[in-house]
Amino acid sequence: MTAATGTPDPDAGHPVTGLDEVVHQRARLGILTIAHEARRVEFGYLRTQLELTAGNLSKHLSVLEAAGLIEVEKGYEGRRGRTWITLTATGNTALTEEIVRLKQLVARVETTNGQ
Repeated sequence: MTAATGTPDPDAGHPVTGLDEVVHQRARLGILTIAHEARRVEFGYLRTQLELTAGNLSKHLSVLEAAGLIEVEKGYEGRRGRTWITLTATGNTALTEEIVRLKQLVARVETTNGQ
C-alpha cells in the first residue's frame, strides 16, 4: 500500500506472502489476540473462548511458545493448578505485522469491489 493514496503498491509483493504460518492459523491468531487484549490470560478462559479441547489448545500453545511469541506460566491459585499465558514483545510484533497484512488484503478486496 502506498501511504499517500492507500492503493496497492505494484512494487510490493502480494500481502498474503507476508502472512506468518505460525500466527495465521485460526486458533493461534485467537490466542495471540486474546493475550494481547488481556495482557495475561488463563488457560481455561482461552479454551472456552476459542472452543478448543484442552489437548488442542496445549498443542497450539506449544507452537507459539517454541516460536517465542508467548510465555507460559504454571502456578497455583488456591489449591488449583493454573496456567497463564502472556504475549511476549516478539509475539506483539508478530501479531501487529499479521494485522497489517490482513488489513492490506481487505483493502485490496475493497478496492477491486468498487471498480
